[in-house]
Amino acid sequence: MAFESLTEKLQNVFKNLRSKGRLTEEDVKTALKEVKMALLEADVNFRVVKQFVKSVEERAVGSDVLNGLNPGQMVIKIVNEEMVALMGSETTEIKMQPGKAITVIMMAGLQGAGKTTTTAKIAGKLKLKGKKPLLVACDIYRPAAIEQLQINGKKQEVDVFSMGTDHKPVEIAKEALKYAEKNGHNVVILDTAGRLHIDEGMMAELQEIKQNIDVHQTLLVVDAMTGQDAVNVAKEFDEKVGVDGIILSKMDGDTRGGAALSVKAVTGKPILYVGMGEKLSDLEQFYPDRMASRILGMGDVLSLIDKVQANLDIDADKEKEMAGRMKKGKFDFEDYLESMKQMKKMGGLSAILGMMPGMGGKAGDIESMVDEKQLAHMEAIVLSMTPAERRNPKLLNPQRKFRIAKGAGVDIAVVNRFIKQFEQSQKLMKQFAGCGKRKGFGGFPGMGGKGRFPF
Repeated sequence: MAFESLTEKLQNVFKNLRSKGRLTEEDVKTALKEVKMALLEADVNFRVVKQFVKSVEERAVGSDVLNGLNPGQMVIKIVNEEMVALMGSETTEIKMQPGKAITVIMMAGLQGAGKTTTTAKIAGKLKLKGKKPLLVACDIYRPAAIEQLQINGKKQEVDVFSMGTDHKPVEIAKEALKYAEKNGHNVVILDTAGRLHIDEGMMAELQEIKQNIDVHQTLLVVDAMTGQDAVNVAKEFDEKVGVDGIILSKMDGDTRGGAALSVKAVTGKPILYVGMGEKLSDLEQFYPDRMASRILGMGDVLSLIDKVQANLDIDADKEKEMAGRMKKGKFDFEDYLESMKQMKKMGGLSAILGMMPGMGGKAGDIESMVDEKQLAHMEAIVLSMTPAERRNPKLLNPQRKFRIAKGAGVDIAVVNRFIKQFEQSQKLMKQFAGCGKRKGFGGFPGMGGKGRFPF
């Protein structure tokens, strides 16, 4: 999980600050030394760390803070504000041309950074905003690059323009613009070739495209897992070609967070999106304030809400019907399957819990709470039921349970335990419903047990 180690270390620092009724200047300086070490270990640029700590210290050692009612919380607030400022303060959108004018976006990046996949995701995002994008296959070198773009374009239901590998990228780009004008496309996205490392040939090719075509936005995709190297790559691309915005891919991997915290400060270019997985919805718009909250272990409820809204495909009538059943404690196994389906779309229960306040930096705890293998078993149990059994759990007599256990490949005791937990969940939902109205598909049945989620 992104920032896991950094978040844990920062939370320990903050815990110590909160535990003190009063803070001295020395307390603040000691805490900031620990913050400094945590940031450096997360591969944040040294100069960026130095300036960040200096800015926090200048604000935190004042008498207003040290003599305040809650000095520890005030210092944390300052750290949060400075971290937001470090990453750009404001959310930045991809700039579009006015009216019906075609916006040309050139995607750049090193091979392996996830550029082609990200390019298709960007097209999908713009399509959702009412644009008509055209993907253009300008990578004529990498084997199967064109095919990959076509496959990804099909997934996003976006047109792909290709002329094969026998034409220069600049020629392909020119023809793509003509095609876009004829076919009503108002965004043209050029998927250019990457290299294993920065070389003159790649830069010359990008420069040639920009010299011959009016490129409105040059977006650079960098691999967040490479940390400081990603920042260096961004700086070099900007100096040689010019970059308007940066997309950090693979933020869901074992990344230390250095790129996210350094790239804006070093290059001056905004981070537009972060890639958190393979699905379209996993390319998240970058919000500096939300990212700072994640890093500091304060959760990211707003992004969680966005994720729910983007993935929840239950129609209004069905949602109302499910809410009514829950209110009466009649949530059945068909509803359970629907909940599981929606949960998977949002990245699984671990991803959802990781966005909850207070859960940041506790990936190990989350993993212990969520047994994905158990979840798979529970799903197999439900799928082994007949439609009638799913809708009416009262039908589940011992004979039927034995058949279900055999079909799911689990012991009969597992089936019995799951059904009992499900019945308990129904009762709880009925009780909760009496405390106020709930919107959405309503949580996940079977939550309970000794600090775990044993569905």
